[in-house]
Order: sequence, then structure tokens, then C-alpha cells
Amino acid sequence: MNAPDGSPQSGEAYALDTFRVRRSFDRAADGYDDNAVLHAEVRDNLLARLDLMALAPRVVVDAGAGTGHACRTLKRRYPKALVVAVDLSPRMLSAARRQQSWLRPFARVCADAERLPFADASVDLILSNLMLQWCNPDAVFTEFRRVLAPHGLVSFTTLGPDTLRELRSAWTAVDSRTHVNQFTDMHDIGDALVRGGFASPVLDVERYTLTYTDVRRVGADLKATGATNATHGRPRGLTGRRGFAALLAAYEAFRQEGRLPATYEVVFGHAWTPEAGTRRGGQEDSTVSLDEIKRQLRSRRSP
Repeated sequence: MNAPDGSPQSGEAYALDTFRVRRSFDRAADGYDDNAVLHAEVRDNLLARLDLMALAPRVVVDAGAGTGHACRTLKRRYPKALVVAVDLSPRMLSAARRQQSWLRPFARVCADAERLPFADASVDLILSNLMLQWCNPDAVFTEFRRVLAPHGLVSFTTLGPDTLRELRSAWTAVDSRTHVNQFTDMHDIGDALVRGGFASPVLDVERYTLTYTDVRRVGADLKATGATNATHGRPRGLTGRRGFAALLAAYEAFRQEGRLPATYEVVFGHAWTPEAGTRRGGQEDSTVSLDEIKRQLRSRRSP
């Protein structure tokens, strides 16, 4: 159903166009590593959290593997495991070939995270860095739960609703269309994990701020990492000169110390699949509380 101005109404407007998501990441693949500064930082923090888990996985899946950096690290950490890079974008997986070595090869599979081509209970660990915001979390967690074996672990990051709040606010001065994707709250992510059949999810939030000289650089950075507007309610034409001037003026209100900020709210989470026939049986040795994760990560980051 459309609004009086012909634009899709709220829920439909924020629904994601999967074809556009795939195309955006295909186009960004060649230069992705040169621009994905935030993604690399978040990925390193996510991988550091795995150090706190007692794991010996046989099969590891990196869902939304992008150019394969996490797969290289996972293969080094778990040399006996089969590591599989899964991504919706064929060109991202082609770029991931650069992370391969004959000593530490990993498989590459082009697939949608909501429809994984793996057998039930065949995977021990799923890692997913900044992919969930491009999907339906309920569908993805249900699929993760299906392919994970008992006592399997999912460890992930996604973006929360405070992400790109400056850009979202600035666009309201231009029109009422959907210029920035809608992101899911941490508590709703936790609820989706429980609905998907996971036990005792642990979630927390970290905030990152990138700064830019002007709004054009914000947009260029998003495009270079494939993070373009993929909502069904997005404008189909170019922003006119007057609209762009309004955007520039509105974003200027956020300038601090000569730079324009772009905020990212990153949700970190992990959860286990229960043992067959039990809720959590036998997982206590592998479980790490949020307080313990934060304490150990702080100690690692301190000089």
C-alpha cells in the first residue's frame, strides 16, 4: 500500500530489496578492503571474543564473509576445521580468494543466509560480522539454529538503531522518504534469538564514530562498502540541488571540531544451541558472561 504521495508506507518502505543488496556489494567488492575501516575494527573485536570461548569446531561458517579476512583468521585459529565463507555476493567471494593459502584453504559458497545449503546440525560455529542488518533476523536465526549442531555457537555483530543517526536526521530536512536503512534494537535481536531456539543469548553494544570533512565523503564511504540505501521506499531519482543543499545545511548542525561525525551503534551477541534433549546441558564450561567478556577485553586493550 502506498502513501498519498505515492511512496510505500512505513513497514513496506523499510523492507529490503535483496537484489539491490547483492548488486551493491558486487559493485563494492574490488575496493572494499581499502574502505571498510569500521568493518575491520568490528571484525577484530568479534574475533577477539572467540578467544574467550572453549571451542574445538569441526565445521565453521562465516555468514556474510565478504572478502574473507575473518575466514583466514578462523582457519589459522582452527586449523583442523572446515571453514566455509558464505556470502550473497559472488564478487565478494571472488575477492575472498586473495585471503586463501595452500596451507590454510577455506571453502566459498554463494548463498542467502536465510536459506543455507547445509544439512541440519552439521555446523559447530557460525560467525557473522555486520551482515544481519541486511536480512530478516528471525529468518536468519531460525536457519542458523537449523544448521548448528547441539552445543553449537553463533557469534555475531549487527547495527543498532542509533547507527547513522546524524545522516537520518539530516535527510528529514529534505523529504519523508527512506534514505537510511532501519536497524533493529539490541533487545529485539535478543528476542529473535530466543524465538529461533537459542539458549541464554548474551548481547551488548559498542559505539563507534567515524568523522568526515563533508557529507559527500559520508555518502562515498557508504557506497564504497556496499552500504547503499536498499529499502523499497528509497527515492528512485537523484536528489535535486535544493534538496542536497538542505541536506548539507542540516548535517552541518552536527559538526564538531571541524569534522562531521557518523555514529555506528554495533550490537555484539552470542548464543548457544542447547544439547539434544536438554536446555543447556554441559555448556557451562564454555559459557562466558558479559561482564567477564568486557573485563578481559579491557585488559587486552590497556597498555
